[in-house]
Formats: sequence, structure tokens, C-alpha cells
Amino acid sequence: MSNLPKHISVASKATELTVLLLMLTILTVLISELPREVFSTESKSFFLAVGVVGSWRYSWWFVQALRSVWYNRRIFPRMRAEADALGEQGKPAELYVLCTSFRIDPPVCYRVYDALIREVAAYGVPSTIFASVSDQTDVDIIGHVLQDHGWPSNIELRYMFQKGDGKRSAMAEVLRAISRRTPAPGALLISMDGDILLEPNTLERSLSFFALRDDLGALTTNNSAIVTGSDATAEWYDLRYAQRHLVMSSMSVSERLLVLTGRYSVFRADLATHPTFIGMVESDHVNHWRFGDFKFLSGDDKSTWYWLLKNGWKMLYIPDVFVTGFEELPDRKRFFASTTDLMRRWYGNMLRTSGRAIALGPRPMGLFTWWSLVDQRLSMWTTLIGPTVAVLVTLFIRPSFIFVYVLWILMTRSISTLILAWQRGRYSLLWIPLIYYNQVYGALLKTWVSFRFNRQKWSRQGISAGEPDSLSAARRQRRMGHLLHGFHVCLMVFVLLLATGVLRAPDRVSLQILDLGGLTPASAPAPEKSS
Repeated sequence: MSNLPKHISVASKATELTVLLLMLTILTVLISELPREVFSTESKSFFLAVGVVGSWRYSWWFVQALRSVWYNRRIFPRMRAEADALGEQGKPAELYVLCTSFRIDPPVCYRVYDALIREVAAYGVPSTIFASVSDQTDVDIIGHVLQDHGWPSNIELRYMFQKGDGKRSAMAEVLRAISRRTPAPGALLISMDGDILLEPNTLERSLSFFALRDDLGALTTNNSAIVTGSDATAEWYDLRYAQRHLVMSSMSVSERLLVLTGRYSVFRADLATHPTFIGMVESDHVNHWRFGDFKFLSGDDKSTWYWLLKNGWKMLYIPDVFVTGFEELPDRKRFFASTTDLMRRWYGNMLRTSGRAIALGPRPMGLFTWWSLVDQRLSMWTTLIGPTVAVLVTLFIRPSFIFVYVLWILMTRSISTLILAWQRGRYSLLWIPLIYYNQVYGALLKTWVSFRFNRQKWSRQGISAGEPDSLSAARRQRRMGHLLHGFHVCLMVFVLLLATGVLRAPDRVSLQILDLGGLTPASAPAPEKSS
């Protein structure tokens, strides 16, 4: 349902064939060795726990999938036709571009600015590009790009050097500079990272939607990736973008989103230069009962999203326009450690902001968007119920249950992968194990982060923040986080022990036996009174 750019990174055919043979082997072994007794009456607790929770989770997921199809098949095509019909009338009076780069490889920097300047020059609107750079090399490269394009007359370029204390201060500095220039009514601002490649006609096919809707505050587009790394890394990124496409399309039915991606988003310039908007980008913070008042390090896209959501502005997802990121894991040789770092940062950004968004209530965003935020909080625990029940039942009731669980995983994740592939326009067998990895390991990380979300780290810039300056106070916070996390995990396991029948409360017969044996408190001999 989407036309992916041809240069995206995908797994090789040899890898896909290897995964296919491996999965066929596992499936053959499972089916041939599956014991019949797993379907006995003793299995009811397993099927009840996994079935009920699974039905709840997958019914919600299918609702999102159906809304996504409805948006891509019915709602968006009408909007696309209306936007394209505007022609020159759909263009803004002015265009500003905020592009932040931090130690981007020179070849990537050249390709990014080459595509950006080509797009802006072709669009033909008076435009100012603010290049927020970290060193002189970026300036030299951008100068070469402009020279190669003959210094387009509709483009003014401004360089602003970053302080090195994070992306937020760099963005705020540029937004203040734009504010001082007093943008014309209807002017737009593009906020993008310095490793994002604009595909041809990105501006022509996305900016006119603002002319259709006066209440549209911001939009974002579909994503793809050029990945430096292994086949698993390439498919991990593409799977994440496929999942993002489904959820973004679903949320766009309600004219709200759950995030405005910092990779590439477009805002009305008058909103992006509002003092409170700039203040939130620069110094967003929350006051938490356990962590006190702490400032956000990353997650500027969550801050801009929250400002628009709180003030009632609508947001839109453009599914047929792609921007392509140059992606690379922090350590390309360590998939597990690198994806852990990335997911921990993303989930921290999500958890730091979703609580205050939920506190706004359904009124400014609609019931579906509000419940989706609540579901983000619930799903990190409900996702863990299935694997936990499978382990408990396998260990304490019947080891052969693990065969059923693995079959359940293969079936459900295969169906999910097929639906994602239908929406994405491509398919990889690697998505089946990777989707389970994202769900279960991601849920574990979310629960970990939820008790420690003040701890923030930006691996590329090597800075961290969120904990108290006092070492003893930071240790107290960490110990309390470990204690609360451990308590909630133990509580969940205890409830599941009871629900699966692994742990049973003593019945009347058991109590009578204990009583006859003199083991109950009531039958214990009373202490002798001293004379």
C-alpha cells in the first residue's frame, strides 16, 4: 500500500532463505513432537490466561490495523486529491528549515544538503535554511552543495554553531532567530535531523495540507532507512517503520498523533515561534513525586507534540511521502546492546511525557487518542503475561506446554507480520522473530525505565542527565527504583501463580489435615503461664 524508495536497506536473499529453512525446521519439530496431553483439562489455566489476555491485546491491535487501512484506503486519498488540486495556492508565503547536525559523516552531510537544497530550490518559495552545525567541516560541505546548485535565488542560508549541550538548546536558538525575523502569515517551519534525506517532491506533496486545514498545527511523513550494519539491523529498522506506519495511520483518523517525529516534521511557523513553544523545546521538565523537578535531555519531538496536543491543535500523518534516514546502531557489532540503548532512550521519552498527556483527559485530544496513551502504559505489563504464564506452566505443571506457546508465537507473529507487510509493501521473514523481540524485550525495558525514567543518556553526544548531583541522593533514588520495580514484578508473578493454579490457597481438607497435625496456629499449644 506504500511505494517505498528503492534505495532502502533490506536483508539479503541468502539470509531470508536461511531464516525460512530454520523456521520450517522448528515448525516441523513442533508439530511432530506436540504431545496430545497438552490439550487436557489441566491446560485450561494456560489457555485461559494466554487466550484472554491475547484476545484483548490482539483485538486492540486489529482495531488499529483496521483504522490504518480505513485511513490509507478511504480518508487519505480524498485529502490527497484536495491537496494536489490546490496547486500554487497550496504553497506557503515563506518557508523556514531547521536542520540540526552533530558529527555527521561528510558524505552523508553532502547527500542530505544536496537533496534539501534541490527540493527547496524546486519548490520556489522564499526560504531560509538554518543549518545548526557542530564544526566548520559542515559549513564547508554545505558551501560546496550551494555552489554545485548555482546558489539558488530563493534560498538564504544561515549557520548557527551548537553549544554542545544537546539538540534542545540548538533548536531553541534557531527558533528565536526565526521569531526575530517575524515570519509572514501562513509561513511554515520544517524541523529535520542532519541525517535525513528528502525524497523527490517531499515538499510539493506534503506542505499543501496546511492550506486545506486552518486548524492543522503540524504533520509528519512516512519513514524509510539506509542502514549501515547487518541484515538483522536493516530489518529491525524497517520493521519499526512498518509498525510506525500502521499506528500513525490509525491515529491520523482521529487527527491526532502519539508523537511528532524529530527526524522530519512540519509546523506552522507562528506556533513554532511562540515563546511557550520555544520554552518547552529548550527547557522541558516535569515534577515527579520521587525524582523531584528534572529537565528532559532528549525527546524534543515529544515536547513539541505535547504543546500542540495541550493547545488543541490537530496533527496529520502523510503516508505516501517518505523521508529516508541514514541509520547506524551506536555499536554495529553489538546488536543487542545497541538496540537496548536506543529502545531505553525512546521509551524513556515516551514515559516522561505520556503521564502528563493522560492527565489532560480526553477532551483536548479525543477518547481514542487518550485511551491509546493509557494503553501504552498498560501494554508493557500485559505483554509480559503470556511469556510468564508459559514459563510457570512449563516449569510447574507440564513441560510440553512450551511447544504450544512456541506454536502460538509463530502463528500470531506471522499474522501480524503479514498485515504489516501488506501495509508496508514488502515482507521479511526476519520480522517474525524481531517483532517478538520488540514486543517482549521492549516491554521488559519499558517496565525497567518506568521506575527510572529520570535517568537519561544521549549516546551520540556522550551526555547524560536527570539524577541528583549528590552521589548519595542518586544512590537512594536507584535503590528505591529497584525496590519498587521488584515489588511490582513479584506482585504480577504472584497473581499469575494463583491464576494458573501453580499456587493454590489451602482448601478445607488441607486445613483439617494441618489441624490434625498440630500445624495450624489455632491448634498450637498455648504458652504455659508462669507461677
